[in-house]
Amino acid sequence: MLLGSLCTTDHNQMVCAVGDGKCNILDRITIDLSTPAVTLKKVIDYFDGFDDLAAIGVSSFGPLELRTYSSQYGYIKESSRENWQNVNLLGTLRHHFKIPISFTTDVNSRAYGEYIQSILQDDPILALSYITISDGVGVGIVNDGKFVGTMGSPEIGHIIPQRHVDDMDFPGVCPYQSDCLEGLVSTPAIEARMGQKPEEISMFNPIWDIVAYYIAQSLVQTTVFVRPQKIILGGSIVNEIELQKVKEQFKQLLNNYLNVGDVDQYITLPSCDEDKLAIIGNLALAKQQFYSQEVR
Repeated sequence: MLLGSLCTTDHNQMVCAVGDGKCNILDRITIDLSTPAVTLKKVIDYFDGFDDLAAIGVSSFGPLELRTYSSQYGYIKESSRENWQNVNLLGTLRHHFKIPISFTTDVNSRAYGEYIQSILQDDPILALSYITISDGVGVGIVNDGKFVGTMGSPEIGHIIPQRHVDDMDFPGVCPYQSDCLEGLVSTPAIEARMGQKPEEISMFNPIWDIVAYYIAQSLVQTTVFVRPQKIILGGSIVNEIELQKVKEQFKQLLNNYLNVGDVDQYITLPSCDEDKLAIIGNLALAKQQFYSQEVR
């Protein structure tokens, strides 16, 4: 079985790939994000090169319309990406390709990729939360092979954390809640405070202790609400050094209220390249979509 994957990245790009029914990636290309007309023409041309595609898995930045009963199901809605507002992504692909196509968020496909990877490695993670922190904050939650959220994807980026004592004067950058999690820890939030891009800031700067404190609060909330087996932190903000700060803050805040086992195993970075995870997740979701429509 030959399956396709289309996923967006954190770098204003789309990655198209083709794989088999066992989620092995056979071919992939990267397409720069320009206008929808130009970009999607290149996407269609790529998949047109494979005559025997059985299904395609699509995942994208948002916000997305994920309610299947909505007339705008499959749309990218009010995106902050230039030119990508109210784009009928799924409908455009369905118009050209008369095969099953799955549709979800970019972070959901990464979460599902982790889930599938764990199964392929004979160490299944049946409940996991994948939190990505970069220009925004998103989460994908997989519970027993299914996504959590029927009206749309969960929005952990918009929880309201307790403010750090050394960060009381920063108003936050979210246009909706100001100092929600996304308004405090995203790339724009850090740049607004510091006047520098995150990668230009010293690892010893106290801002990273503040950011870790806020992220750790979101992990405590995830733990007590979702009770996952594992939490994975993706995106550009958290690296190995920041991960350790987050873990220390998490342990202090949770204070042994719940037994999550070894924190170093409970909170981790992604198991591999995030684009690869998204492809694997999309291939698996495409396969599911194919068989679900075959049954009908």
